[in-house]
Amino acid sequence: MSIDRKAAIAAYKERKAIAGIYVIRCAASGEAWVGQAPNLETIRNRIWFSLRQGGHPCRSLQAAWNAHGEAGLTFDECERLEDEETAYVRDALLKERGTHWRAELKAEAI
Repeated sequence: MSIDRKAAIAAYKERKAIAGIYVIRCAASGEAWVGQAPNLETIRNRIWFSLRQGGHPCRSLQAAWNAHGEAGLTFDECERLEDEETAYVRDALLKERGTHWRAELKAEAI
């Protein structure tokens, strides 16, 4: 394994995860779903994968995917959280901000 490859792998493992709130919208139906994630950079791929497989736990989101397909849904960040010292504080803040954004956007929870 080359030095560059080892350095790239080490840098990848040391990157900081950015926690935050996201929204998925369906333009055709006007529906919206809000969720929170400890890592905004990976959550979209995880959700899209489960929707493609037909097994996402949020039935209304899966129904929108089935009816309108991938092109019918959009994924956007609502808010990024500051880096927190502890997972407990981060999780409490994610929950609080998720509740705020669901009310603000009249969205369903994911």
